[in-house]
Order: sequence, then C-alpha cells, then structure tokens
Amino acid sequence: MNEHGEGRLPELLTEYQQVEAALADPAVHADQARARTLGRRFAELAPVVAAARELETARDDFAAARELGAEDASFAAEADSLQERIGELEIRLRELLLPRDPNDSKDVLLEIKAGEGGDESALFAADLLRMYLRYAERHGWATDVLDEEPTDLGGVKSATLAVRSRRPDDAVWPRLKFEGGVHRVQRVPVTESQGRIHTSAAGVLVLPEAEDVDVQIDPNDLRIDVFRSSGPGGQSVNTTDSAVRITHLPTGIVVSMQNEKSQLQNREAGLRVLRARLLAAAQEEADAAAADARRSQVRTVDRSERVRTYNFPENRISDHRVGYKAYNLDQVLDGALDDVIDALARADTDALLSGTS
Repeated sequence: MNEHGEGRLPELLTEYQQVEAALADPAVHADQARARTLGRRFAELAPVVAAARELETARDDFAAARELGAEDASFAAEADSLQERIGELEIRLRELLLPRDPNDSKDVLLEIKAGEGGDESALFAADLLRMYLRYAERHGWATDVLDEEPTDLGGVKSATLAVRSRRPDDAVWPRLKFEGGVHRVQRVPVTESQGRIHTSAAGVLVLPEAEDVDVQIDPNDLRIDVFRSSGPGGQSVNTTDSAVRITHLPTGIVVSMQNEKSQLQNREAGLRVLRARLLAAAQEEADAAAADARRSQVRTVDRSERVRTYNFPENRISDHRVGYKAYNLDQVLDGALDDVIDALARADTDALLSGTS
C-alpha cells in the first residue's frame, strides 16, 4: 500500500470510534446540523472500518491455516483460498482509502440550460430535467425544482433542480457529479416537417449544495431586486413583484428566482443557489484541479463540447469520456442512468488508483 493506504487506518479507526460515541450522545441530536454532519461522516467511515476488520480477520485465518497446512492438506487448500481473498480485500481497502472528493457527502444543485437548436434545444433540456427527476425518484431522493423558465412548446430555457438524499449513507454528489457538461441530442424535432434529423445541445452544471456552515454570506454584500414573475411569451403569471434577483457584490454572481409564489420563498431559493456557487468558486481558488474539472463541465453550450450524445433514431446513448455505449435510450430518459454513471465512477476510481500507485 502507498501513502494513501493502510498507514491512514489508525487515525480513521480512532475517528470512527469518536463519531460513533458522539452519535450515541442524545445531546448531539439537539443540533440537527451537527448530527447530520456526524451521520454522514459515520456513513463514510463505516465501509473502511468493515473492510479493515475483514482484512485483519482474513490475515489471521491465513496465518493459522498455513501453519496447520503442513499437517493437513485441507488447511493448505484453505490457505490458498484465503490468500486470494486477502488480495481482493487489499484492493477494496485501497479503493476506500483513496483521497476523497471533499463534496462526496453533499447534496446537489443541478442547472440545465438550453443551448444551440432553439425550440428543439429547449425541448431536450426539458427531457433532461425529467430524466434527472425520474433518476432521483428511483433512488428515493427528494427533489425541488427551484426555478424553471418554460417555453410555449413545453420546453425549458433553463431550470435549477435541487436533489437531496434522505439517508446519510446515500449521498447524491458521488453519483450526479459526473453529469456536468454539454449533452447533445440527435433526433427529428417536432417542428421539423421534412423528417430530417437535427442535432442540438443543452448544458448541465452540477454544484454541491452548500450549507450555512460552508459559506457565510454578509447581508451587506447583497443587492436584492424584486420584479414581476413572467411565464412563456412574457405573459404575467403573477400580479405581485414576487420574483427575486440577488447580486453578490464582491463576486458579481447573479441569481434570479421566480418559481415560488412568494418573494420570501424565491429569496430563500436564490440564497441556496448563491451559496452553492460561492462554495464552488471558493473550491476553485483553493484547488487548481477542481477549477479545471469545473471549467470543463460547460464552457460554451455548443455541440462540439459534448460529453454525451442521445441518438433517438438508434435508441443509443454514448458517453464520450469513457467510450460507454448502450441501446436503451428510452430507459435512460426514464431515469435508468446507473449503468452509465457506474462506468464513469469506475473510470474515476481507476484513474485515482493509477495516479497514486
């Protein structure tokens, strides 16, 4: 094992015991935010501890079986089997001890924006929004469409979706973080009278949702403007100034929200998105690698910047980052994303292993 290997185990085992003891203290649960943070950390550490204990047991059993194997052939065979199992457990533990993404315990804000392709791009953006809603439903995650700008044909120019786990051991970011980038669609648009296949694109930006403890926002740094919500075609859907535009003066980040009926609700939704964007910006400054990764998600919503293609005539989905291809596009759009995300997660782990070996 390398520097990321078993040398870290003693401190992690100690931390696990400390977190376990803290969670057993009723006083801790009076602070829901702290209890939630501890619960997530416990869920992160539990697989490491379980694998370490299983490896220790296997090594002890192997030593005993090898000693007895000199007198009994059955023990010699068992020793061979245990040696193979030890190798598997060492690989498993090594993977668990890889440097973690600091956002792996976080929930997600997912922004979808129509790009090239006009009405067809907006319709595809709506398809992506439905796909992520259904994927979240399959995993039992909670969702909230914070903002949505619809079009007359049923598409969306832009949408912001919050996705939250209901369990500390089932985090959202490790799965959805791979979805950032430009998604390309090839199909015959509903507006196409000649039956020709068109190509258009929509951009997806994935942000880890920041909690209050992650980002402190000074109210004096905010300019908040209110305006009237509008629906497709600019028609008013609200007779009061309930829509909110929040400008973070130090960074120039602007967030607009108009989905909710009240100004207060739109303000709270806007602050959630602002916190997430500020957290992402802070992480970019702290980590050049993170900056490169995030910048690569969506530079321009252009067909040439694609990470994935959805080909309707062939019912094919292709992820160009890992060479993944499958012919179940109809199922993927209904939320069956796990196979492609598994391929991306596996490639990510393999890259980390090769980079730290």
